Amino acid sequence: MSALGQLPGPAAGTTPGAGATPAALPPERKGRSLTGYLLLAPGALWLLLFFVVPIVSLLAASLYDPNGSIEAGFKMTWSFHNYLDALADYARPFARSLWYSLLTTAFCLLLGYPLAYAIAFKAGRWKNIMLALVIAPFFTSFLIRTLSWKLLLSDNGFVVDFLKTVHILGSDGRLLATTAAVVTGLTYNFLPFMILPLYASLEKIDHRLIEAGGDLFAGPVTTFRTVTLPLSMPGVVAGTLLTFIPAAGDYINAQLLGTPKQRMIGNDIQRLFAAGAYPTAAALSVTLMAAIVVLVLFYVRRAGTEELV
Repeated sequence: MSALGQLPGPAAGTTPGAGATPAALPPERKGRSLTGYLLLAPGALWLLLFFVVPIVSLLAASLYDPNGSIEAGFKMTWSFHNYLDALADYARPFARSLWYSLLTTAFCLLLGYPLAYAIAFKAGRWKNIMLALVIAPFFTSFLIRTLSWKLLLSDNGFVVDFLKTVHILGSDGRLLATTAAVVTGLTYNFLPFMILPLYASLEKIDHRLIEAGGDLFAGPVTTFRTVTLPLSMPGVVAGTLLTFIPAAGDYINAQLLGTPKQRMIGNDIQRLFAAGAYPTAAALSVTLMAAIVVLVLFYVRRAGTEELV
């Protein structure tokens, strides 16, 4: 008989060609597979309690009967017209908030990029000190920092006196209670949120790539435009998002440095919640969040990088 005839055939009760049954995972492997879920559990629970639940509660409040009150209570009437009424009544503060936040983001980028570039490439042994100075304002209350700007920009302050001396402001000119004051306060308060991501992105750039641009006869401006700026785009995108999003919902700067003419949507939301007009305030809050999410998604898709999308 040939050797082929002596090969063992398939066992009885088995289907030819069927794969072998995988062995059960050992207990150590099962324990390891559960470790990741156990590590995620605290963060997931935190997000559930302090993000998902409040968002659902806010969405529900935006659909309450607007004629309710704190004393009589609010009934769920699925009043979707709350959104239309809120936008109709507060369209100007809503648009003003987006405009102020865009200006703030632009000014923070113009001021923050050169500083982050200097810290990353030129600071040398002073790098840590300069970074400490950037984050130093965080050791002071947001409210106190804004009140300090109220003193600096006051009509009798040295800033206004100097601008009047050099004839930038007229004899009756002022800075406080103006749009310039509100945007200045926003820019100052959120500038570190722009500088730190930019610095982190610039710090990761390989200096040999910049030197290669010079070796290829590119001038400093061309090297910056074709090498440094594209490689720092993750920091630009992250910094602009971290600046724009909180600035759009801020109300402290407009309240302390502006007038009712400069009020932002955050001021109206705070006032409505304090007055007990929960449905309108919640509708404005949800609308603001939705608008920010749409703008952010559009921006990231258009200006984002592979590290962010």
